Amino acid sequence: MGVGSPEAIAPAAVASAQDLIGERAVFRPPPLQARHGRGSDLHSSAKVIGGVSKRAFDLVVASSALVILAPALLGIWALVRVDSPGPGLFKQRRGGFEGRPFRILKFRTMKTQESRSIAQATDGDDRTTALGRFLRKYSVDELPQLINVLMGDMSIIGPRPHALAHDRKFGEVDRRYAFRHRARPGITGLAQVSGARGLTDTDAKIVQRLEFDLKYVTNWSWMMDLKVVLRTVRVLLSDRSAF
Repeated sequence: MGVGSPEAIAPAAVASAQDLIGERAVFRPPPLQARHGRGSDLHSSAKVIGGVSKRAFDLVVASSALVILAPALLGIWALVRVDSPGPGLFKQRRGGFEGRPFRILKFRTMKTQESRSIAQATDGDDRTTALGRFLRKYSVDELPQLINVLMGDMSIIGPRPHALAHDRKFGEVDRRYAFRHRARPGITGLAQVSGARGLTDTDAKIVQRLEFDLKYVTNWSWMMDLKVVLRTVRVLLSDRSAF
């Protein structure tokens, strides 16, 4: 068999085609080393922030909360179904650990619409239902993500996950963006309790949130998680800026 024969080239061509198809089918951010131009300190990116102990904490908190809140969650689901036509839960593909896509769960707060575009909610958004405005105001719409935590897609605390289209856009704004994927996305996070929650409609807001996410990923500790939890309680009690 010659070097240039079809038999020698075919396997490589098939593998290349399979790789190309896979890249189009699944969102995969470029390797962290390529994005940041740094060396061996990023080779451990496959090790999730917090490790086994943080995962154990997530399982205990999420399972306990779901048992305690189950009647309330079922009641809210029923109210959403009655309030407007459509499902009780909203599902959307988001970027998770190492950029792996998963389907995030939220109580539906908007009217169902046929649209391929993904637009962030804005203040006074006419897509938001009356019940949805209340749920978003008190962040109750995020509670179904406790199921995402049990499934291993999310953590109680971590960088908030974004829609895949927004992941790609934000990565173009700042090349450090992929580094935040070293942690499982969280129901709450350092950025959200530090004044960087809500709409990210400018490059400045994107970078501001990213700075907090990178600070969390780089300096994670149990003390930091405790501070985020306490500040989350304070924000929920005093901040009504969510829409």
